[in-house]
Amino acid sequence: MPRRSTPRWWRLGFSIVTLLVAVGILATTWSATLASHPAYLLTLLVVAAAAVVAGATSLVVRRSAPSDDRHPRRPGLRRVAHGLEVIGVLVLLGGLLYLRPLTASSVAVDAMTGSADVTVTDSATRIELRPTATARTVGLVFYPGAKVDPRAYVPNLTPLAAAGYPVVILKLPYNIAFFDPNGAYRVMDADPTVTRWAIGGHSLGGVLASSVAGGSDPRVRGLLLWASYPNRSIADRAGLQVTSISGSNDGLATPAKIEAAKPHLPPVTRYVVIDGGIHSFFGDYGLQSGDGTPSITRESAQQQIQIATLDLLQRVETASP
Repeated sequence: MPRRSTPRWWRLGFSIVTLLVAVGILATTWSATLASHPAYLLTLLVVAAAAVVAGATSLVVRRSAPSDDRHPRRPGLRRVAHGLEVIGVLVLLGGLLYLRPLTASSVAVDAMTGSADVTVTDSATRIELRPTATARTVGLVFYPGAKVDPRAYVPNLTPLAAAGYPVVILKLPYNIAFFDPNGAYRVMDADPTVTRWAIGGHSLGGVLASSVAGGSDPRVRGLLLWASYPNRSIADRAGLQVTSISGSNDGLATPAKIEAAKPHLPPVTRYVVIDGGIHSFFGDYGLQSGDGTPSITRESAQQQIQIATLDLLQRVETASP
């Protein structure tokens, strides 16, 4: 006599939790998720849809076949499979929660409208800041910090475009620089009017920018590090103009870490320390967990950051061929 199997309530529970997590992330970070690279948004939508399907499937009561001695049950294997399934779901949820973007402030969102001097173009993979007047032949490709809404850097980089330097802020898959190591090359290939480029980045974005700048592409003539340092030596990269800007109160890219990385950078590197500045002041996205306590205003810190960054681009522009 066939017997009915009970619904897999544990699977239904995990499906509900997964759906709630995906929907909760979308609800609380919708603006930043929509403004970032589409990879994270698409992943959340796929996970939510899969959770609905899995939950509905678990409610379907299936008739199990009669016991057959020729095909004995293997409860041990089933438990292992269920355990792996649970671990997979927990890892997925942990990853989605970890990747929640740090949302740009209202100041940064407002800056997306541009100005009389700067035109802002927003696409799925980049934000371009272009001078409305004749642009210079030196530009900047910028890698955002890990999990940071790329719009957060528009206020701090707009003055560079206003001075005539084209700026491209990359939108990175899952807001992690290492998921798009070739982004800077695509930007440079797409704009032959810029003959010299500086590659820059904040925090983890600066690490990848260092890798690009440490390569052999002759178009790359400058490296901009905002609260960052390289993970390998590029000290022998000839002709590279480098500026490292950091905050004295940074709790993440601490002064000790900046000091320890100095042997990895060319001897001509210029170091600018924002007295009282912190990690979160390099963008407009609020305060980041683990950061230090500032003893200076965000506005004052960013004015110094902009002056030092503009100095780098001017050095790239006037450097010998």
